[in-house]
Amino acid sequence: MKDVVYAEECYKIVGACFEVYRDKGCGFLEAVFQECLELELALQGIPFEGQKPLPLSYKGRSLKQTYKADFVCYGGIILEIKAVSALVDEHRAQVLNYLAASGHRLALLVNFGHHPKLEWERIVR
Repeated sequence: MKDVVYAEECYKIVGACFEVYRDKGCGFLEAVFQECLELELALQGIPFEGQKPLPLSYKGRSLKQTYKADFVCYGGIILEIKAVSALVDEHRAQVLNYLAASGHRLALLVNFGHHPKLEWERIVR
């Protein structure tokens, strides 16, 4: 069996997301979860950069536009959060674009808006 990419790190990140969900539930906007998760990641000693701009290029030329990932944790895991009733393919496509733009291999797509529990997916490029 192949080794799981960033297994321990993902476990810690998802644990922090569960902690936020336990405290706040699912009735807030994404910005509230963003702020709570910044606090929780810091409390748990998980290294992260919030609202990390990811440069884009077209045919080898840099664009003025950038993607902004919600978080990049451990220097290589993109953490994209949502507060919607359910994750859909557009959310997955967004995360795949983030992976392509950044060159990172792994992303976590986490939905705080799902009831009755946190919804999350690992997306590997």
